[in-house]
Amino acid sequence: MDTKMFYWTRPGASNTDKTLKLAVKRAQKMKIRHIVIASSSGSTAKKLLKLNKGLSIVCITHHAGFSSPGICEMSGKSRTFLEKQGVRVYTGTHFFGTIGRAVRMKFGGLEIDELVANTLRIFGQGIKVAVEIAIMALDAGLIPYNKEIIAIGGAGKGADTAIICRPEHSNKFFSFEVREIICKPRHKK
Repeated sequence: MDTKMFYWTRPGASNTDKTLKLAVKRAQKMKIRHIVIASSSGSTAKKLLKLNKGLSIVCITHHAGFSSPGICEMSGKSRTFLEKQGVRVYTGTHFFGTIGRAVRMKFGGLEIDELVANTLRIFGQGIKVAVEIAIMALDAGLIPYNKEIIAIGGAGKGADTAIICRPEHSNKFFSFEVREIICKPRHKK
């Protein structure tokens, strides 16, 4: 299979538009119908929506309380807009940010979920995010099982990474397959 992989000079939101275009183009070429995108405020998902060519889009937000206790970062207005456009929005516990993070924050040390997350970060924050949101979407029943999807993540704001993967449920994590890296930053922050 002959395909191109794109590398950005720096991570971050400046790569968002091109990342989304590359992801949609690859989805069309590979006949992939499902895209999972990380978007805490909804703005990155809205940009993807403008490029939508009959794709099923799932938007994964930060969990409530991520930035401030009891607060959802995505406004109700943004969530309603996306849902009216057919985007399925999911706010739930991060796969790599569960009880292990709470143990580390309270007692110190490093738990297994954070060890795996930090291992994925060797390839960049966007790869870790893309893997995590694909698992979350599958566990929530928002994407079909045993199908290739595109997952889009980033480092902070915007999107700079897109992968083709065949996700697995969280309890089968080590069967997860990253099949292609469409784009990613060449350097980490």
